[in-house]
Amino acid sequence: MRTRAAVIGFLLVGQGLAAQAAEPLRGFAPAAAALQRRWETRFRSQIEPGNLRDYLRVLSAEPHHAGSPGSKRMAEYILGRFQEWGLDARIEEFTVLLPQPTERVLELLEPERYEATLVEPPIPEDSTSGSSGQVPTYNAYSANGDVTAELVYVNYGVPEDYERLSRLGVDVRGKIVIARYGHTAFRGLKPKTAAEHGAVGCVIYSDPREDGYYNEPIYPEGPARPWRGVQRGSTYYMPIQNGDPLTPGWASDSGAKRLTLAEAANMMPPIPVLPISYQDALPFLRALTGPVAPEDWRGALPITYRIGPGPARVHLKVTLDWKVRPIYDVIARIPGAVSPDQWIIRGNHHDAWVHGANDPGSGNVGLLETARALGQLVKEGWKPNRTIILASWDAEEWGLIGSTEWGEKHAAELAEKAVAYINTDTSGRGWFTPGGSHSLQALVSEAAGAVLQPGLRTTVLQAARDHLATLAATTSARAAAHVAPLPLYGLGAETDYAVFLGHLGIASLDLLFDGDWSWRGTYHSTYDSFYWYTHFGDPTFAYGKALAETSGTILLRLADATVLPFEFGNMATAIRGYVEEIERLPEIRKSGRSFSFGPIRSALGRLDLAAKSSSVAFARLGVAQGNIADSHRRELESVDRLLYTAERLLLHEPGLPDRPWFRHLIYASDPYHGNEVSTLPPIREGIERDQWEQAHAFVPIVARAIDRLAARVTEAAVGLTKSVARMTPP
Repeated sequence: MRTRAAVIGFLLVGQGLAAQAAEPLRGFAPAAAALQRRWETRFRSQIEPGNLRDYLRVLSAEPHHAGSPGSKRMAEYILGRFQEWGLDARIEEFTVLLPQPTERVLELLEPERYEATLVEPPIPEDSTSGSSGQVPTYNAYSANGDVTAELVYVNYGVPEDYERLSRLGVDVRGKIVIARYGHTAFRGLKPKTAAEHGAVGCVIYSDPREDGYYNEPIYPEGPARPWRGVQRGSTYYMPIQNGDPLTPGWASDSGAKRLTLAEAANMMPPIPVLPISYQDALPFLRALTGPVAPEDWRGALPITYRIGPGPARVHLKVTLDWKVRPIYDVIARIPGAVSPDQWIIRGNHHDAWVHGANDPGSGNVGLLETARALGQLVKEGWKPNRTIILASWDAEEWGLIGSTEWGEKHAAELAEKAVAYINTDTSGRGWFTPGGSHSLQALVSEAAGAVLQPGLRTTVLQAARDHLATLAATTSARAAAHVAPLPLYGLGAETDYAVFLGHLGIASLDLLFDGDWSWRGTYHSTYDSFYWYTHFGDPTFAYGKALAETSGTILLRLADATVLPFEFGNMATAIRGYVEEIERLPEIRKSGRSFSFGPIRSALGRLDLAAKSSSVAFARLGVAQGNIADSHRRELESVDRLLYTAERLLLHEPGLPDRPWFRHLIYASDPYHGNEVSTLPPIREGIERDQWEQAHAFVPIVARAIDRLAARVTEAAVGLTKSVARMTPP
């Protein structure tokens, strides 16, 4: 029985959603908006947590790392589901470099002997934790090597850590380094940075301070990584390029030209690297002497953290087989009834390092339920205006390979037809945390306002705003957070959106719920299992349901809008913020140089004006009377094309300096902190690396790209205004 307060709360939520329903939908003529709301409501009503649970039980039942028989069975299961739900689906196969380990040794030789176990033992409560077919604990693309040397502790192993070691008089040349996971450094950059400083080997361990008992009880009593849990993962240099290392920039089809391993060596560590648990790390760290580590370098193991070098002397041996193996992308298509050559793409990967209940199952179950719900809508008579493509990628964990190879294979067609790419990957509990192209920011906020937040009597949009307001430092900032569109974090190259945005210039989104870090506790280990997820991840699948509903609502609005709901004022605001961030870089202050963003600021002013004219045109569409005659369709398709190809104008065709695969002038992966975005990358990185000529040279290049964008937005606004005028009877 509900209490009176609960009834009032639900009534208030209903009133809030009803009020929102009365507002125009950006990009929809009134008659189309009314129909859209009915189909969206029907879509969201079909998303069932029980279905998500059932999918996850199958998706996490056996190990299915890319290149394994389990991965093929996973692709065939997803294909079968898509086809069962009435979708036109098939598997696209590629053959890519996926080296697996044949030998791994890590030994402490002095001052005492210890051989690392390098094994994750089964846990009785978790029936799949001892499954056969698991890939051993290793780092993909490690160099083969057999080295013996003194050990040095390097904290997170990022460049600033080596600068600090230098000030302490510690040299890692000829040494093996041990670094902890964490910070913002992508794991592949740890051995890369170590090798650049002369190290001959690298060991990476999970310290319990960030990833273990320091924060929460360990698995199976709690969600945190247990003593012998190991984070597998790729050490491919994803901030430089993505995809098969042997086919950079072209698809790895059967018979494709392939580089030799020597030619591709710059994409992989030149030294052997191995991940270990904190139980295995403890004897190695305890054996170090030398300076006591700075306070912020100390983890949570029961030792005094020291840097070395030595007297710990270590033997590290890694051998991989360097074989190419098949991977399987599953692609489903729902053809558009009005504009079939405009594609809305929704993706999530299906490969995992072991069972992958959380990564990627937590996002992949939403993709499957979206496919089922869309198939049901089609049976009930719905036909999307634009073509919808649903993709379940393989080999994401190795270097975003499945999505990249597909994107490179279909690059010419995508350049003509792709409207947007919507990605999910791992998701958890907390608040809706979207990232992506700021031209889609208004759409994301609108869609989040149509979905209820798990456990609260408010929408996903309002819950996220309330959370941001709580975090805000000042009263004015808190007030702004309550009304502003949800911020989008910039996208680098952390998951499968990278080829679409960074390489092809397709507006992209990456969507998840975040804020409760406990859901990451068994990341890339055998313990990322159905048992773990249903006890500590999202036990009721409430957040999985909310993610499927929110991402699905965005998908439906892009697929069915009268005119694609892009908005460029938020993009101008975001780029202006990036300029201000760079102006505050300490390198500028320390250099004493003058650095002007004047041309970019002027171009942003012109983009602001273009965005305002576009918003006026969309407002007129939202109140236009009458139906859209077939004679108007071609005009509106022309406006659509102007809008969805606008992001392409921010590409620099020669590519970014030192990494030409990435071409976007606004967003790229940070070269030394690969899990972070580098904004206005050729300018920012030029300043940070003391390459001032590069930084200055790219200011006019970026300004011209923004000016081209402003002109395109203005052209679209004029076209839309004329079309709306002709649609509206006198």
